[in-house]
Amino acid sequence: MIRLILVAVTLIGFLTLGYPLLAAQNSLGKKDPHARDVESLKIVQYMFSLILKLAGITVTVKGAENIPRDRAVLFVGNHRSYFDILVGYTTVPGFVGFVAKKEMERIPLLRSWMKNVNCLFLDRKDIKAGLKTILEGIEKVKNGISVWIFPEGTRNRNKDLKELLVFKEGSLKIAEKSGCPVVPVAMVGTAEAFESHFPFIRPSHVTVYYGEPFYIKELEPDQRKHAGAYTREKIVKMLGEIQNENA
Repeated sequence: MIRLILVAVTLIGFLTLGYPLLAAQNSLGKKDPHARDVESLKIVQYMFSLILKLAGITVTVKGAENIPRDRAVLFVGNHRSYFDILVGYTTVPGFVGFVAKKEMERIPLLRSWMKNVNCLFLDRKDIKAGLKTILEGIEKVKNGISVWIFPEGTRNRNKDLKELLVFKEGSLKIAEKSGCPVVPVAMVGTAEAFESHFPFIRPSHVTVYYGEPFYIKELEPDQRKHAGAYTREKIVKMLGEIQNENA
């Protein structure tokens, strides 16, 4: 319970007491959007690192060398916890924005920080709005900002780590239309910090595995048609590798 209180107080304190800092970032954005993005990312990464530390979460990064440094990519990962996003932001080099559910945009202050670090908001019930989000993601990638998606659409609560939900094929359109590489991501240990014993936060070791990038246009015709399923199988295999290493 102490860890939960520490994390909650830190997050709420940052959002409320940090309002002047947010206002300064928004003011900077009017003059120099790039400078605001750089500063906002540094601030959020620091806060996320602090929260991970307070939660007792340690992180091992596997396959960091697979992340291209000279271009934006589409990160495609499994999703089991709110902590997935914190681990992602603190381990990816360069700019990255997560595709989050539309409901997150309703939270004052939080939505402003999310927008400053290039998050996109997806309305899963509105097809037209969803297409607009995909187009925004394509523009992000073209402007050098990587995008991270969770094609399962929601947090996966299956006990078997390799039992992923069906990937939504439309989400990979960002890579298909922009021509950017896809980097599959497998993450283990985040649910053990919180979701597995809600509402308590307990120490956990997280492994995040960045797989080898691939281009959808270079896949076989049937694989291109079902790029989501193809990526899902890659992540399932990566999850198996992590489990074997930890056995």
